[in-house]
Amino acid sequence: MEIVLDPRTSLPEDGSEGLLIARVWRPGEEPGPEVAVLRQDGVFALGRAAPTVADLLEADDPAALARSAPGERIGSIAELLTNSAAARRSPGLAHFLAPVDLQAIKAAGVTFMQSLLERVIEEQCKGNPAAAEGVRRTLGREIGADLASIKPGTPAAARLKEALVARGLWSQYLEVGIGPDAEIFTKAQPMSAVGTGAGIGLHPASVWNNPEPEVVLVVSSRGSILGATLGNDVNLRDFEGRSALLLGKSKDNNASCALGPFIRLFDRSFTLDDVRACTVSLKVEGEDGFTLTGESSMRLISRDPTELVAQTIGAAHQYPDGFVLFCGTMFAPTEDRGENGQGFTHKRGDIVTISSPKLGALVNRVDTSDRLPRWEFGARALMRHLARRGVL
Repeated sequence: MEIVLDPRTSLPEDGSEGLLIARVWRPGEEPGPEVAVLRQDGVFALGRAAPTVADLLEADDPAALARSAPGERIGSIAELLTNSAAARRSPGLAHFLAPVDLQAIKAAGVTFMQSLLERVIEEQCKGNPAAAEGVRRTLGREIGADLASIKPGTPAAARLKEALVARGLWSQYLEVGIGPDAEIFTKAQPMSAVGTGAGIGLHPASVWNNPEPEVVLVVSSRGSILGATLGNDVNLRDFEGRSALLLGKSKDNNASCALGPFIRLFDRSFTLDDVRACTVSLKVEGEDGFTLTGESSMRLISRDPTELVAQTIGAAHQYPDGFVLFCGTMFAPTEDRGENGQGFTHKRGDIVTISSPKLGALVNRVDTSDRLPRWEFGARALMRHLARRGVL
């Protein structure tokens, strides 16, 4: 199957009315990425006004800068979306990239009670999908009801911890799920994320894995939440289930992080309250005819986005180029795909669509990380590119 991208399905429900920031790969004599803004009449490079997305977001008023900069028209939104779907075959076309560059790519884990139970299941069955259903029934019966109404870090959560410890059911995932400290980890390296239309990668040794559709906060070096985008925090359930110390190998592989299609900056049409209220939808379409759908509601998150940001940046940890933060997901697919009791796992060629009305749709095609284009354009390459263009 091939990916098809167009403005009708890729843009937010209000089209380009919001402040949508993109990065575009531009071919030519000096090929490389440019920061751009989407407007009704096309996609415009911001040039010297914002050499990097980090520069734009560190401005006194990023929204005003994005609105006022005249920019150079790169092409129509439809043209660049079409090129993004074809970039795997025709990399010489101008196409959309992940809409971040120098920012750290961080993620919060175990922020929804439904996915918390699945993490405990992975741990209990040591990454073996065949054992998951039996463990799921037992844990759902033992602790599912206890978790439903618990707010992390409260006295009620502490009492539940004491009771679960006494029953021999405590877990490292329960510690970060209902304890005072959130799980915050590095999902991927700056410059390594892929954008809409690109291939998304699984470690070739993984046999039990899933997409993780998430809202991703865009945060300045000062800790201000400036906007949001969508992300796929690809997860290898077999690796992490064998040992939580394999989290890095489970999460950070070539092309294993997708972001986009665009950053939507906060303005009168889109605020943090819209993020708190949004629903993220997932659709997986396989070449074998398999289809999986699901939704994740930010209304059910156990920690407010501002709390997650406060636990990421502060006196103990700074991010001078800003960061983006995956907020977590309540979606952990358990539907069998193949043999009974084996649960869901990806197959090569799956098309994954992650969408939300105010943020548009992020679409990627699944392959193994060793088969996808190598990540070779890093921070040094970006600096050389900007210097040659004379925009620094």
